[in-house]
Amino acid sequence: MLTYQFPAVKGFQAGNEYYICMVPLGLLNKIFIANNEDVAPDYRAQRKLNQARIPEIRDYILDHRDTYVFSALAASIDGGMDFIPCSESDRVGVLQVDMAASFLINDGQHRRAAIEAALIEDETLKDETISIVFYKDKGLQRSQQMFTDLNKHAVTTSKSLNTLYDSEDPVAIITKNVVNRINFLRKYTDKEKDNLSKFSSNLFTLNTFFTANKRITKIIGVTVESEKRILKYWETVVANMNEWNEMDAGELSKKSLREDYITTQGLIILSLGRLCEFFCNTQYIDMGKTLSGLKKIDWRRNNEACWLKRAIKPNGQINRNEQGIFLTYIQIKRLLSLPISSDEEKKEKILMG
Repeated sequence: MLTYQFPAVKGFQAGNEYYICMVPLGLLNKIFIANNEDVAPDYRAQRKLNQARIPEIRDYILDHRDTYVFSALAASIDGGMDFIPCSESDRVGVLQVDMAASFLINDGQHRRAAIEAALIEDETLKDETISIVFYKDKGLQRSQQMFTDLNKHAVTTSKSLNTLYDSEDPVAIITKNVVNRINFLRKYTDKEKDNLSKFSSNLFTLNTFFTANKRITKIIGVTVESEKRILKYWETVVANMNEWNEMDAGELSKKSLREDYITTQGLIILSLGRLCEFFCNTQYIDMGKTLSGLKKIDWRRNNEACWLKRAIKPNGQINRNEQGIFLTYIQIKRLLSLPISSDEEKKEKILMG
């Protein structure tokens, strides 16, 4: 009998054996060959493959060729399999699997597909390995339950925490540096959460500034000089936001700042990010002098003349979509007496109806 042979460690869960094996990346497309994309969900043990996710994971591998990290896949084997222990231990050995056996991924199908896509670009990856936890297949119902059990307790990390822990993305590094160097932002920016409760001690999220800075760096690039420009911009913004500074000085409560004004909304940070983009494209305007006009803007929620159908929806809720960000950005430009292009005016008129 022809077999696959994988270095393995045997374990037990719920009274059943399982095996952690080291599998060469080049072997994945040979053992996982079943295609159930056209099978009804009742008869599948996996969700349909989302092709849109594959390029991002593939590029992560290729762009981080020396540092990429993947967690183990989980799979079931339907066919002959035999564990051959080493003489020193009955837990460490070799898992022999009949080449005619079927392998079914229970968790990690997108990682598998991305690895196969990366191998097309860089075949030298084929001898590297990934760990796979193999279980004995016990039928469709059990495989479906395994998929549910493996995924229903998974918690996606926040974008803010991803930014905080990312030491390779240059925009993430710039954002962390800028937030840490500006005392006000360091004090009131949450580095773990993407959504803040009304009782949070923080006012902003790290992800909001990352998103704003990502747009800015598309214009000015990612260099030491661009970080200085971004730092200078946000320093100037903070210095000219009266309500922020009044709150920091104890003259305005956080409750009032959140409930009565719009300045702590992510929409405003992203609109100000677009404003920085404007300054980066316009050399002849004095940024510092212009931004001093932020002090004169009435940022109150009930200032409908300025913010209704822009930052504020007709139902009173914050308008967090791209349309709201653009319309708020245009209004801030208008209030700062900055030029508005004919294209911007045309787009504003269409969006405002």
